Amino acid sequence: MLSAHPLRSTRSADETTIGRQDHPWAAVDVVLFTVSEERLKTLLVRIKNGPLCGRWAFPGGLVGIEESLDAAARRELREKTPVRDLYLEQLYTFGETHRNPLTRVVSTAYFALVPPPAPLPRAGTKYADAAWFDVAALPSLAYDHNRVAELALDRLRAKIEYTNVVYGLLRREFTLAELQRLYEIIRGTPLDRRNFRKRILASRLLRRLPRYRRGAHRPAALYAFHDRSLRHVELF
Repeated sequence: MLSAHPLRSTRSADETTIGRQDHPWAAVDVVLFTVSEERLKTLLVRIKNGPLCGRWAFPGGLVGIEESLDAAARRELREKTPVRDLYLEQLYTFGETHRNPLTRVVSTAYFALVPPPAPLPRAGTKYADAAWFDVAALPSLAYDHNRVAELALDRLRAKIEYTNVVYGLLRREFTLAELQRLYEIIRGTPLDRRNFRKRILASRLLRRLPRYRRGAHRPAALYAFHDRSLRHVELF
């Protein structure tokens, strides 16, 4: 996750090339969420070299000398998924002294949301592997990334209570049943169908489309968000 020449490079390199220094290195880590197979999932990468070789972690890297934190996080996302215009939010800055066994690294974590279908994971040249993991069954992660995962999930669960942020996890068109199920997957609890529909329609976040989705049961009306940018609204 660290570059041998942080002042000249915005890309990560083999951790074995890193030496000690008298100041912290600035890095970003990105927690990418999606919903697949009725489960909330996140993208992990397997470390290729160094003392944590073989361990899973969130993708990340050093911040370039002329690069903002947001730009560094978006670069990491571009390398991992073909999807553009993802919802991205800064989460927290982690700076414990011994969080990295090689050297002092202060990392700003982000979380991002990708709609279905989940893109095939990309390991690139930095990592040995990449895969989607069920958020409820993560392995023991490298660095302090289990703590990063906890905070990211807490933030997402809190955010859906008072914003429309779930638009980042949905296709452009959806049914009310699909929207309710998404809330239930993230919250981990069932919702009353009648009460949910009353609240979501009263919020005026959605617009009904002149189309239906046909399946085994009666056709279901399709909806879309009025605005696919963050808005505050009390839902629950």
